[in-house]
Amino acid sequence: MSARNLSERGVAPDLPTADAAATADELYPEEALARALALAGEVTERPRLESTRERTITRRGVMWLGQTCNLRCYFCYFIDRIETTTHPEHPFMTLEKAKKICKTLVDTFGNDAIDIQGGEPTIWPHILDLVRYCREIGLFPTLITNALVLDKPEKCQAYKDAGIGDFLVSVHGIGEVHDRVVQLPGAHVRQMKALRNLREAGIPFRFNCVLSKPVVAQLPQVAELAVRTGARVLNFLTFNPFEDQARGGKRSANNVPMYGEISTQLEKALDILDDAGVEANVRYLPLCMVKERHRKSIYNFQQLPYDHHEWDYASWGWTGLVEQRMKWGEVSPVLQLETLRTPARFRKQIDWILARPRLRSALFKLHNGVARVAAALRSKDTLYRHNARIRAESHCGYIYAAACNECSAKNICDGFHGDYADLFGTSEATPFGGPKLKDPRHYIRTQDKIVDGASA
Repeated sequence: MSARNLSERGVAPDLPTADAAATADELYPEEALARALALAGEVTERPRLESTRERTITRRGVMWLGQTCNLRCYFCYFIDRIETTTHPEHPFMTLEKAKKICKTLVDTFGNDAIDIQGGEPTIWPHILDLVRYCREIGLFPTLITNALVLDKPEKCQAYKDAGIGDFLVSVHGIGEVHDRVVQLPGAHVRQMKALRNLREAGIPFRFNCVLSKPVVAQLPQVAELAVRTGARVLNFLTFNPFEDQARGGKRSANNVPMYGEISTQLEKALDILDDAGVEANVRYLPLCMVKERHRKSIYNFQQLPYDHHEWDYASWGWTGLVEQRMKWGEVSPVLQLETLRTPARFRKQIDWILARPRLRSALFKLHNGVARVAAALRSKDTLYRHNARIRAESHCGYIYAAACNECSAKNICDGFHGDYADLFGTSEATPFGGPKLKDPRHYIRTQDKIVDGASA
């Protein structure tokens, strides 16, 4: 989208950069927080929620309805698909296809919860029908949303009547910071009104916050916002793109913070959340980047399968295929949990095969046959851990620094995302001693995670 078109939409065309002047809300985050709370309101007393330290494989699935959105977050993994109306994944799918995917998640994969994404799922015309259907078939429905549509109380009530489980709200800063990151003036105000509406309607909500450069100064205030508005969970996600952004060149040292820049403010935020008893999760950050007391909150690919609020690798591998992310065509045959490691150097050859229906079908049959044999010979935990390594090494190019070889956590840590290492290198690695750790649950088993309708 051109700068002119962005301007006509009321969107700031300039992406955040390291050289840009800091906004007032970055310089005075406490004042920004006070204005946000005036809009969102505060809980008088946080409810006591059931929690658990049991760590079992998640049964939550995920689906993408189509890459159509009412925002243009500059870090979005799918920004090219959102901007390109001719992309096969851009249009929203039909309700019938969405239902078929959900039914497969229940019947084939045994999922009991689902994260529904768009683009932006609240602007899909059939979303309330799908929420009702999920409840009918035993899927606890969560919408991942920017919450703009929820600034109207009647919308929230409609979701409650339909049986929504909860909302995962994308809070990417406070005040001007959020508006600049999502590239829409006024988005923060609408989001804060939505939080008030959700709380008054009695609908639970959680936060997602991407750790892009502009939000770093506000991380403690984002944590305070979660505590004081009643968010049940706050997830911090490092800015590591996995889709279009990995090829589009929009991610750079100008808008991606180094881990060292994040750590101090992130630890302040985690302390605030700990003190308030709010669950905190940090995605895709090397374990050595936080002090030991906070490693219980670090979830890399080896830890993700044990978070009931994250996605099941088996069903995720299937819904992540293009047939399940586009409007046109039937859903593909079920793909069993991936057991074959595909080295990055063979990615082009695999893509060539996948683009040819007959070869693709033969590859799926071979893959599923190997998967069944592997499943008979290995435990479920072993299969998921193997898949975690494939996702980290083959899909995202994670690498270890030389210093990682001296770290006791190397076997349960993914190391550095390949794109991050290309930007900044791996000199930040700070190995810590002790016995070599083997169980990826070593730290996360000490975390208290809330129990909702999906994880009960």
